[in-house]
Amino acid sequence: MSSPTAVPIPKDSTRRLPRVSKPLKGLEGPLVQAGEMTRLMFQVLWMAVRHPIGYWSEVKDQMFDILKLCWIPMAVSTTAFGLGAPGLQGGNIFNLFGIPERLGSFFVMASVREFAPWVNAMVVAGVVGTAITADLGARRIREEIDAMEVLGVDPIRTLVLPRVIALFIMTGLLDLVAILFGLLGGYIAAVPILGANPAAFADSLFANLSATDVWGSVVKTALFGLIIGVVCCYKGLKASGGPIGVGSAVNQAVVIAFAAIWIFNMVFTTILLGLNPDIQVYK
Repeated sequence: MSSPTAVPIPKDSTRRLPRVSKPLKGLEGPLVQAGEMTRLMFQVLWMAVRHPIGYWSEVKDQMFDILKLCWIPMAVSTTAFGLGAPGLQGGNIFNLFGIPERLGSFFVMASVREFAPWVNAMVVAGVVGTAITADLGARRIREEIDAMEVLGVDPIRTLVLPRVIALFIMTGLLDLVAILFGLLGGYIAAVPILGANPAAFADSLFANLSATDVWGSVVKTALFGLIIGVVCCYKGLKASGGPIGVGSAVNQAVVIAFAAIWIFNMVFTTILLGLNPDIQVYK
């Protein structure tokens, strides 16, 4: 009786097995970083609430630097954006129906709820966020942060906490300035260019503007600042590889901050409109 013939096993069969998990391996790094950023955010918030003294002098200095660096590019950006995109483009549509004054109601949605917070956050992330990442990254590669840890100084409380709080506060306050300059761009588009009546433009604006629109815009933008601070501080603390690594960390911080802001903006706006359906009715 002949013995059964053994079935040959392909040599590369064992190599094919791990391919099933390769798509998940590509998500491992981003998910780990997202978890560490979330942990850093809660760590900073817990420090701020548990022992809210000893860091406000540094917060004040950071707030002044944010104001000094951001208010001019933010004012120019929001004015130009309000004049160009929602102002002229949206105003031409209203002008077709002979009601350019109604552009004021459109700017409640365009500038107050969306464009002013969005442009403000982009400017803060691009100007201040990059500076924070570069500063902390340079400290990391020069081993200053390691030296602080050896001496028993907490770098999170000393370096990260004041920057995050300053970004949280100043980004929200700068939103009020961004709203004013965004409305200025809309006024320029409606009144001098499209010939709208200035009083009718103002009546249309304030008839639709509510306190919910204003506080929702400020709160959302302040949370944008919190996201920017946490992301940029995290990437700065994790920088490695010399000056090239710091540059890479700055680039990654800006991209991640932008993406996180856009995702959070979608979620926040959906919740705000769902809880306040009356602000979707235009008068």
